[in-house]
Amino acid sequence: MELSAPFDAPIAFALGPFPITWPVLHALLCSLLLTLVGIGLSARVATERAGRLGTAIEAIVDLLRAELDQVMQTDSRPFVPLLGGLFLFIATANLMGLVPGLGAPTAHLETAIALGLAVFGSVHVLGVYRRGWRAYLGSFAHPRWWMLPLNLLSELTRTLSLILRLFGNVMSGEFVIAIVLSLAGFLVPVPLMALEALLGLIQAYIFTILAAVFIGGAIGSIEKG
Repeated sequence: MELSAPFDAPIAFALGPFPITWPVLHALLCSLLLTLVGIGLSARVATERAGRLGTAIEAIVDLLRAELDQVMQTDSRPFVPLLGGLFLFIATANLMGLVPGLGAPTAHLETAIALGLAVFGSVHVLGVYRRGWRAYLGSFAHPRWWMLPLNLLSELTRTLSLILRLFGNVMSGEFVIAIVLSLAGFLVPVPLMALEALLGLIQAYIFTILAAVFIGGAIGSIEKG
């Protein structure tokens, strides 16, 4: 693991005038890995419907749905692909920072911004789709019309908070481990790396649950957070 500045995004190569940074390559690698694992698991589940693997995957999906049902206070099945994909991507991306030679793409601001904007866009598209544009836009003037500017500002600040929370926690953890590795070698920080792996999973869970809360507020199943 290399020690680099928190906001440094080294360029791997360029496609014409467009530079491709290492965080972008790591994010693409994370997406490719999850796609291949998903295709492999789907093929196995399709041929082993009564097998242990199929039962385990079904149990995990049911657990995720139960958690999202409780948070969103509605049937979460239409949102499981989006929210489950967010959790898997962020969790895998966070754990990539512990692999020698790789780095966590979520420790770089551009990846956190992309994830935050994906949630921001999904919230409003789903809100308009479920409630209609007139009722959804009108919800920003509740409970009083003069609160419209505050409600609009709240939409922006909570997305900014989502981005900075993920970026700050993952970046600081990766930076601390890099410092310890540079000073103590590869054996001493093993407990610290195990703790960082746990925190990476927790950060993925928090991001996913907050996205579920925002979507629940947009579709009207829960009060806006």
